[in-house]
Amino acid sequence: MNHKTSNSSTLSRSVISIHTKPEVARRLEKLGAITRRSKSFLANEAIERYLSEEESFVASVEEGIADSEAGRFYTTDELKERLYSFIDTTNKK
Repeated sequence: MNHKTSNSSTLSRSVISIHTKPEVARRLEKLGAITRRSKSFLANEAIERYLSEEESFVASVEEGIADSEAGRFYTTDELKERLYSFIDTTNKK
């Protein structure tokens, strides 16, 4: 992946180069034509969404690990008991 930064007076952008499967490139080209967006715009949007989802996932995993290390978790039996209690309460309504 090549990486270089270009600075302009109004906007700073980083340029990257990627290799992808021909089918992915064709899909990107087709979507760009349909939406009248550049391939760069679409790829950047996809990367931003991916990063946001992955960062959120990693944060959740780290939170779960911290909870577990602090003893904040339920055993399988405790969880079953809570779940069945919730179902019973819900069914009585």
